Amino acid sequence: MEQALWYLFVGSRGGANRAKIVTAIDECPRNANRIAEAIDVDYNTVRYHLEKLEEHNVIERGQDGYGAMYFLTDQFDAHREQFDEILTHVE
Repeated sequence: MEQALWYLFVGSRGGANRAKIVTAIDECPRNANRIAEAIDVDYNTVRYHLEKLEEHNVIERGQDGYGAMYFLTDQFDAHREQFDEILTHVE
């Protein structure tokens, strides 16, 4: 998981937006539209990053379909200290 976190947030383009998304979800679970509003990023961009975060088990959907809420996974919570360290390297 630690390698995936480094890749997602530092090793690839979009890491800063992904970090903002995770931080927004950590504040309170939200759907894609609310996340886009919270971080002031285009909805389609947010959807793309949500898919990447979901593929790497950082987030999970509470339900399928439109309006699905996103939550941080237990696996991510177990690596929160690494995430906090990685945030110091995000541009």
